[in-house]
Amino acid sequence: MLASSSQRRLDLLARIGAAPDEVFSPEIDESPRKGELPRGYALRLAEEKARAVPPRNGTIVLAGDTTIAVGRRILPPAQTEDIQRQLLGLLSGRRHRALSAVCVLDGEGRARLRLSNTVVAFKRLTQEEIEAYVASGEGLGKAGGYAIQGRAEAFVRFLSGSHSGVVGLPLFETRALLQAAGYRLD
Repeated sequence: MLASSSQRRLDLLARIGAAPDEVFSPEIDESPRKGELPRGYALRLAEEKARAVPPRNGTIVLAGDTTIAVGRRILPPAQTEDIQRQLLGLLSGRRHRALSAVCVLDGEGRARLRLSNTVVAFKRLTQEEIEAYVASGEGLGKAGGYAIQGRAEAFVRFLSGSHSGVVGLPLFETRALLQAAGYRLD
């Protein structure tokens, strides 16, 4: 079972031959806790999403969370165009991290967690580029205000790590966790 309503995650899972029997959209509080660092935040959310699925014996549950961070600062999803403009302005011309956590609960409810830590650097964005990207609507609701699998990929001057992790699910880590939990990949 996939604990996510993200079409991106379904598409990424298909790349490794995984097809969830069910999709469940977990409702959890995604607010960072006081003093929580980005790494711990991403791992906590992935596990909380997995555990929010109503338990059933023998069901393997997969959940993920992608967090964008600048230093120790956790960037929110861009819920409005104004927030998206602020986020893109902050990311312009600098490096940031895309922390993509994966949690797999095996059939007995034991959690296995992995984290992909990808460094991404954007070129310096002009105000016109920011406005055009915001107008596209592509990054709304996305962590950090952008979708690397779309138009924002043209802003990336450097990437070290997992491209699929920045999209929303690091495939190397996900495959290893699913296999360790006993899931047979096609």
